[in-house]
Amino acid sequence: FIYNHQLRVRYGDTDQMGYVYYGNYPYYYEQARAEAIRSLGFTYKQLEDAGTIMPITRMNIKYIQPAFYDEMLTIKVIIPQLPGRVIIFKYEVFNEKNELINEGENHLIFMDKEHKRIVSAPQVLINKLKPYFKS
Repeated sequence: FIYNHQLRVRYGDTDQMGYVYYGNYPYYYEQARAEAIRSLGFTYKQLEDAGTIMPITRMNIKYIQPAFYDEMLTIKVIIPQLPGRVIIFKYEVFNEKNELINEGENHLIFMDKEHKRIVSAPQVLINKLKPYFKS
């Protein structure tokens, strides 16, 4: 599954050097991840309302070159495999010149909201993703 999300860098996202502050990339990933899920026809909120939460257990970020104020970034969200108890999201961030400037990866677990126990991915999510993983 691949989804492209566009985001314009706000002035407040930059640091004293005029670069996007390194700590903002996880926010960019989160926004793109939420919109990727929405593109499947449901939302994080619907998953949570149905009793499933998805805490992050791992995050890796590779900074290749900076992004700047007012640039339009494209964040490619990749789900490389059907989830089980963990879902992996990979990210590639491109600037307006279509240059790869950042890469990242998150691992999120599925957890029962009430009992705080690890569970398998909700069937609704599996059903939405299955068409992207047919051999």
